Amino acid sequence: METDPVPFSARPRLCSFLVLGLLYAVAVAVASPASASLFFNFYGASCPTAELIVSNTVRSASSSDPTIPGKLLRLVFHDCFVEGCDASVLLQGNGTERSDPGNRSLGGFQVIDSAKRMLEIFCPGTVSCADVVALAARDAVAITGGPQLQIPTGRRDGRVSAAANVRPNIIDTTFTINEMINIFTAKGLSLEDLVVLSGAHTIGSAHCSAFSDRFQEDSKGKLTLIDTSIDRNYANELMQRCPVDASASLTVVNDPETSSSFDNQYYRNLVAHKGLFQSDSVLLDDRRTRNLVEDFANDQEKFFQSWSQSFLKLTSIGVKTGEEGEIRQSCSMASG
Repeated sequence: METDPVPFSARPRLCSFLVLGLLYAVAVAVASPASASLFFNFYGASCPTAELIVSNTVRSASSSDPTIPGKLLRLVFHDCFVEGCDASVLLQGNGTERSDPGNRSLGGFQVIDSAKRMLEIFCPGTVSCADVVALAARDAVAITGGPQLQIPTGRRDGRVSAAANVRPNIIDTTFTINEMINIFTAKGLSLEDLVVLSGAHTIGSAHCSAFSDRFQEDSKGKLTLIDTSIDRNYANELMQRCPVDASASLTVVNDPETSSSFDNQYYRNLVAHKGLFQSDSVLLDDRRTRNLVEDFANDQEKFFQSWSQSFLKLTSIGVKTGEEGEIRQSCSMASG
């Protein structure tokens, strides 16, 4: 394996990277046949500083806005689950994925655009927006305390972006466990991947509307709890922060304990019945996923190891490589 142009903090982690490389080879065979054309250090010769430029952009943006890591991590999910990891979610215009109501609360676009502008200065027409999205999400996890990992690159940017493709392919916070399994299975992801990747909710925030289904308004205009799977004290906190007349722009952190740290607190919260979304709580309630939730709650290192494998699979879904797609000059507009 070639030396990565972006030095990681510890050379002893090389063995871990080699193991991840082997795991990636297995993972991509399941996730997408085309993803076998991705390579580690893909830009080693054509743009040696590509990953460093993305990393520095993410770090700079996050230092001034601590909500950026959560936004970038959410962005890669919404990109990869619709049309594959091809930056189709970045395209602007009527009827694009970005215009769909399910994507209107997405953020982090300015970070991707900033990194892409810098890349176009140093390596014009070389680095895809799809790779920037994947790398930015990878770096968002690392700078908030999560595992540092290498991911292969070489994705190409898609030309198709349709709002109609969004809702059938993304997870809604009201979904049952079976509804989530169906979508993950369609993407080549396993039940374990579902539990692992749900751990992304350890950072980030959500609008009140994302969990309003757990409450109902009474005759006096006050919210009352109707979802008995959630801790009552936590529910009371949520109702105080998100009253009936709350602004549509009001947000609540996903993790009430360590909202700015990528750790295993998400799973600890689930065990304590403090999952923010219904789609979180069902992971503890269902016997097929409960044990893994409890394992991750008790063992952060196990979660980190599993995250590294599942994230590789996530960022390999439906990738376009070789002559497929294009390399956009601007991430919000198709070049052709």
